[in-house]
Amino acid sequence: MTDIDATDCRILAILQRDSSVSMEELSEQVNLSRNACWRRVKNMEAAGVIRGHAAILDAEKLGCGLAALVFIRAANHDPDWLEKFRRAVATIPHVVEAYRMSGDLDYMLKVQVADMRAYDRFYQKLIRTVPLADVSASFVMEEIKENRGLPLEPV
Repeated sequence: MTDIDATDCRILAILQRDSSVSMEELSEQVNLSRNACWRRVKNMEAAGVIRGHAAILDAEKLGCGLAALVFIRAANHDPDWLEKFRRAVATIPHVVEAYRMSGDLDYMLKVQVADMRAYDRFYQKLIRTVPLADVSASFVMEEIKENRGLPLEPV
């Protein structure tokens, strides 16, 4: 499914803001019958456009209010190393995002921890698990914009 029309975009925009909205409310907001709206949502789920529904949690209130962006240069680039690195990242719950990058850095991780001591424990665990050429981190001082939604309109 690649044909997303304006109504689908309105549905997606609403669901990105609040996925708990009832089908009744959603259908009213986009001016469709409940069944037509439900079919569109189900079609987008089946096509993988909608991949899931999640709650947005408050990291500070849950004791992991320190966010770190961790920049990594790989020790080597063979498939075995990459698989070991992927497993390590997947099994450390404090890694909330991970990206393989182009340019000077090979990987970037977003890590959520309680404080600097917790970050050090994360760091020690990571370097024990997989050899790395270089690791540096920047700590988030202020979150200016967090938006888990995707843009649904052209630039």
